[in-house]
Amino acid sequence: MPRFLNESPRTTPQMKHLSSAGAVLQSIGAKLLVVGINVMTGVITARKLQPTGRGELAAMILWPVFLSSILTLGVPSALTFQLKSNPRAGSQLTGAALLLAILTSGIAMVVGFLFMQSWIAQYPPRIVLFARIFLLSAPLTSLLLVGRAALESQNDFGASNILLVCTPSLTLLCLLALLAAHALTPYTAGIAYVPAGLAPVAWMMRRLWRKFQPSLGSFQESAKLLFSYGIRSYGIDLCGTMALYVDQALVVRVLAPKMMGIYVVALSLSRMLNAFHTSVIMVLFPKAVSQSPDTVREMTSRAMRMSTVLTAIVGAIIAILGPQALSVLYGAEYRTASTVLRILVLEVILSGATLVLSQTFMALGRPGVVTALQVTGLILTIPLMVLLVPRYGIVGAGIALLLSTTSRFILVLLSFPFFLKMQVPKFLPTAQDLNYMTSTVFKYFSLFPDKDLQPAQELDS
Repeated sequence: MPRFLNESPRTTPQMKHLSSAGAVLQSIGAKLLVVGINVMTGVITARKLQPTGRGELAAMILWPVFLSSILTLGVPSALTFQLKSNPRAGSQLTGAALLLAILTSGIAMVVGFLFMQSWIAQYPPRIVLFARIFLLSAPLTSLLLVGRAALESQNDFGASNILLVCTPSLTLLCLLALLAAHALTPYTAGIAYVPAGLAPVAWMMRRLWRKFQPSLGSFQESAKLLFSYGIRSYGIDLCGTMALYVDQALVVRVLAPKMMGIYVVALSLSRMLNAFHTSVIMVLFPKAVSQSPDTVREMTSRAMRMSTVLTAIVGAIIAILGPQALSVLYGAEYRTASTVLRILVLEVILSGATLVLSQTFMALGRPGVVTALQVTGLILTIPLMVLLVPRYGIVGAGIALLLSTTSRFILVLLSFPFFLKMQVPKFLPTAQDLNYMTSTVFKYFSLFPDKDLQPAQELDS
């Protein structure tokens, strides 16, 4: 048989390098596309609804995503780990994970329904009613989290990125239709945001069926496998979710709708920076599982430095141009958010670096260690928010997040020598990192002949 018919397309180190690099670049591209779409949806809602209406919209649509994400019990990351470690059990593991997602989202709906009235009591009764109705979309969020984890475990990052882009794209189309019909209100905008996951979930389930044929056979054993890893990693997932949403959940209870609307706009502008770190994590975790400890450490530390450099560069631009960007994009009413925007930009940079470094523990089967450390740091958020928000408003919320994230970053660094007996990863970029980034981009897009470039150290070696 001819050699090329019997040879795997991933046999050479350079092709493995380009495959990983291509996945990261593709993921960054998808997330930047999502950023652009979110900017457009943010501009439409902020300008049309004004700060008060934007705050009311945030109070209604926050809960399905927030409650579903904090009640994952670590199942998405556990599914990725177990599918890489036990590929023959893919059908049973995927089926069990999907059922667990539905069950946990049911708990999220019940919790949200019971506590909604008391948590956002300062909002009109109609806002509370619609917030409860929108909780019905919680299963869509849970299923998407699990489904994307399953696809990424098979290196199907293209499908995962399609799911990532599809939901905000449908939301934008709905908002544009409402705007054209002069029917855009906080309530109709909420309808555009929340049920937009129906079509992506249907497409995802079809793809999962073709890849895994999910089954509930051996459900008890599969659930035990998922929870054995998931409960230990749950704190990491919880910390990531809480870092994204806990401030909104606490601020919405304290601030008037107008200030909530201004804060949400600043937050969404700063969260654009998440594209770099989350793209790296999406590819890094599945690639790092089953590698040697030293290899995992080098992979995660380099990935952290490179993604942080990119995030810091873009973050500096946002911080400098923040006041102008807020006025031009969202309106002069939002210019007062420039101070908290700069604080949130710094917080996003540190938070992303922390999550990338956490993948070392995830890949080495030690999620419980970093879970305990991250939860310890995150616990600071609640008392800091309670102390600072009533006194300093939205700026206090930003400071509380920054202090909590800084503590988590320090604790994760210290955990390397203490728990893994490894040196603290270098967190300042090196010349090799910059060479690696440029050579990766050039090779992936074939801008230069291979002979003109020195072989780069691979991301997955």
